[in-house]
Amino acid sequence: MSKKLNQIGLDATKGKDLAKKLNTLLANYQVFYANARGFHWNIKGEKFFELHVKFEELYNDAFLKTDEIAERILTLSETPVHNFSDYVKHSSIKEAKDVSNGKEAVQLVVDGFQKLLILERELLQLSADAHDEGTNALMSDYIREQEKTIWMYNSFLTK
Repeated sequence: MSKKLNQIGLDATKGKDLAKKLNTLLANYQVFYANARGFHWNIKGEKFFELHVKFEELYNDAFLKTDEIAERILTLSETPVHNFSDYVKHSSIKEAKDVSNGKEAVQLVVDGFQKLLILERELLQLSADAHDEGTNALMSDYIREQEKTIWMYNSFLTK
């Protein structure tokens, strides 16, 4: 008995599992994006100018990644989640509210990246098992970039 394949020739069941985990990643990125946007708008204090720009970089990058992730889900023949109630329900990153302190915001960014990395590493393993080089390459790129970003943001937090 042959396995059912999705539109890109991957095992359809494995593709469905990947898409489910990618939807969880998408939910986390959407909350991360909203948090970074709020930090950008509400940051105050001594490092305002520096952090205002950095948070804008973060939310612009997260915006692009949400689109890449959603399109990858579609490529796997599945449907990306697309409402905020689902994002909040499935995200391990929690909404940040009224954060204007630079150090607190940066710590929340680091915490968010750490949660994203956990999911991305899980997806790296799932995609390897499914022989899905497209998802694998995407996760590898995200992981490499975010490990460096965590190091840099942690350097900001060091006294």
